[in-house]
Amino acid sequence: MDLLDSMKVYVAAAEKGSLSAAATACGISATMAGNHLRTLEKRLGMRLLNRTTRRQHLTAFGEDYYLRCKEILRLVAETDAQAQQMQLAPAGQLRISAPVTFGTEALMPALRDYLDRYPDVSVDVALCDRVVDLVEEGFEAAIRIGQLPDSALIAKPLAPYRMMMCASPDYLARRGTPAVPEDLSRHECLSFAPSVLAHWRLSDQDGTSRVPISGRLQVNHGQALRVAALHGLGIVLQPAILLQADVRDGRLVRLFPEHELASRPMSVVYLPDRYRSPKLRSFVDFLTERFQEN
Repeated sequence: MDLLDSMKVYVAAAEKGSLSAAATACGISATMAGNHLRTLEKRLGMRLLNRTTRRQHLTAFGEDYYLRCKEILRLVAETDAQAQQMQLAPAGQLRISAPVTFGTEALMPALRDYLDRYPDVSVDVALCDRVVDLVEEGFEAAIRIGQLPDSALIAKPLAPYRMMMCASPDYLARRGTPAVPEDLSRHECLSFAPSVLAHWRLSDQDGTSRVPISGRLQVNHGQALRVAALHGLGIVLQPAILLQADVRDGRLVRLFPEHELASRPMSVVYLPDRYRSPKLRSFVDFLTERFQEN
């Protein structure tokens, strides 16, 4: 007899109070139910049920075996369900959170390919720079920039979030082009407000320079800082994805290209139990494929 079938009969007998009730629940005869129980007891060499004409009760070993059987059957059912779910095509609405600049400049262009690949998935994207609570706010995944604190979330690394320093040709014509990092202290540096970093860090083969910066304009929005730089208000340090098109088209000039600017790790995070969803799995796989380290 199949061991799992015998376990199912035993669990039903323990929960329903009799072998006849277990037989009905399992769709088999009372004789067959008794055979399943005897097979288990013979296999184990232990009695599981003490039976009289009026009632039955589990032995001490039978109590423990019942709990173990329930857990085994739960795991088997869960594995079967997961295997079936993996065969389904991704479908339904996927709700995700992403930082504003990355979401606007990198995620939006990439989503066309994702949606073309999975026509039965719709995506609801919330762009914000705060750390959202996936459970409380109903997100299935979030893209996070920076070091992640310890949590129950699963994180998949993406390509680091790289920075670029630029200024407009007009600004450089008026104020001069900084030749070494220390020159930045004499320039108008456009910073994010509230300003929590009074220094910019640049590294090259000779080491790392931590340069104090200052400026008369602070803005709490990356796109606004880009526009300020385009209009000659100063030097900007922002994500490369925000500035690279302007550099390519000559609207901005990249400064210190030989230096490595401080980059930050980037990850996609999600709850452990959500990864069974084909739509979430497809999205995480797409992100790690599209935004992988070069």
